[in-house]
Amino acid sequence: MTKGTALKEVPSEVFLQRARVMNFIRIMVLVCFIIAFFYSFVAVVYSTKVIYKVKLNYAVILEQLGGKRRSVTEVGWHFRLPFFTSLEKVVPLMNQNLYLGGSADPIKIISKENVALWTSASMTFRIKDLNIWGIENLSPELLLQGDYDGIAKDTLQAQEVNKLISEREKIKEIIFEALKNRPINKDGPTIERKYGIEVVSFVLNETRFGDKLVEATEEKKRRQLIAEAENYAADQEAERIRKLYQAYLDGIQSLHRALGRTDTKGVNPALFDFLSQQKWASAYEKNESGQKTFVLHGLGSAPAITLPEDLMKEKIMPEEAGAKKEDPAAAGSDKP
Repeated sequence: MTKGTALKEVPSEVFLQRARVMNFIRIMVLVCFIIAFFYSFVAVVYSTKVIYKVKLNYAVILEQLGGKRRSVTEVGWHFRLPFFTSLEKVVPLMNQNLYLGGSADPIKIISKENVALWTSASMTFRIKDLNIWGIENLSPELLLQGDYDGIAKDTLQAQEVNKLISEREKIKEIIFEALKNRPINKDGPTIERKYGIEVVSFVLNETRFGDKLVEATEEKKRRQLIAEAENYAADQEAERIRKLYQAYLDGIQSLHRALGRTDTKGVNPALFDFLSQQKWASAYEKNESGQKTFVLHGLGSAPAITLPEDLMKEKIMPEEAGAKKEDPAAAGSDKP
């Protein structure tokens, strides 16, 4: 091969390599464009729900052009007309949880005694009749939340505080029975009939007092204990007084017999009143600092006083002596 021929072949090989690279780039761009177009088409179709999928334990409610609504429960892919039907909602058919008040956080209720409590509860249900749930009821979740809160709160607030705290198991069963069988109104449907559901369970998660109410309750209990202690002390004091009163009565009767009396009419009323008053004085005597209590009885008139014989002589003798001393003076004055 000559030198001129070799020089001509080198540019041709470079040109062929460049052509191959450009051809490969064009093919890759075309493939990417096709993939992007196909993906965009699928995304648009899926976003408009023209082709939709029904999963296990789920159902789809479609609204047709004429206004009718129907449910689709068959599992798998389905096609609908894009402008003549609309996919209204996807409904789960498995067990669902519904919280009291629409939140898992505790809510405040008022018991039968007008005491505020914090409580939280939840109901588990599942849809049995999709036509009643999704077709006969508009926004069934909101309607069910309202009816559930009404029955549960009415039952809770009709109970006493002690039962709500200590008998939660019994209260839970009462509310569960009410949710399943109690009509929402008189002669009305139950929750299960109205919404086409089955109430599976009800759980009373929490029932407690508020922090301030706990402090007030403890203070109330403390005051009740103090009042009970004071009442017990008063009962003991009354019993002691009754015993003391009986002892004084026995003492008066013994004194009566010692004086030789056989009937109560012969007892001196002043003595009886005096002993009775001394009895009450002793009954209410505190003796905290050693003081004594004495009741002086008055009859309304000065009592008779009998002095001892020696004291009488001492009182009479000076009076007689004074009289004798005055006689001579009087006699001397009579003389002329």
